[in-house]
Amino acid sequence: MESLLLLPAFYLPPISYFHTIQQNEQPLVMERYEHYPKQTYRTRTKIATANGVLDLIVPILHGRKDHVRMKDIRINYDFNWQRLHWLSIQTAYRSSAYFEYYEDDFVRFYEQRYDYLLDFNIEQLQLLLKSLKIQRSLTFTETYTPRVERLDYRETIHPKKASILKSPKPYYQVFEDKHGFLPDLSVVDLLFNQGPQSKSYL
Repeated sequence: MESLLLLPAFYLPPISYFHTIQQNEQPLVMERYEHYPKQTYRTRTKIATANGVLDLIVPILHGRKDHVRMKDIRINYDFNWQRLHWLSIQTAYRSSAYFEYYEDDFVRFYEQRYDYLLDFNIEQLQLLLKSLKIQRSLTFTETYTPRVERLDYRETIHPKKASILKSPKPYYQVFEDKHGFLPDLSVVDLLFNQGPQSKSYL
């Protein structure tokens, strides 16, 4: 069996996610049939602000059933979270070296509505891979397999687990003088601060 790299689709994934992709040349397969797990990077991302780390969380529609496949999770627009997230990102990174360079590419995710979380996350992932100059094609699972004989990162990269990045090398961050270096934030923190150098950091 061909070796594969199995990953979930995250919201503005952490640096460790792209480090994993960059370090493994196996075909990239996105999980879409798992039962949606709560409190993971599938709906949240971490950015650095003047007040420290801020979690941005995409609200979802909770149906009556607990077990909903990831591909069927819908985004909730009962309140204007897109405006809040984009204002938070602008405030955090307006003074970073490369924010203006990438701003127009990312703003559409906060102006356009996506029905499904998976579509939202996958479109961002494709933009991030392009921005990081990582050439990888994406395929998707056709069924859910609990245990697989491949590189399975579906539960490895998690906000409540220790980062898989061991002793990450610091790079310049906007609020570093206030908080010190904050490791393994959303990859946009790296991208907005390091721009074209981001890929070599990974």
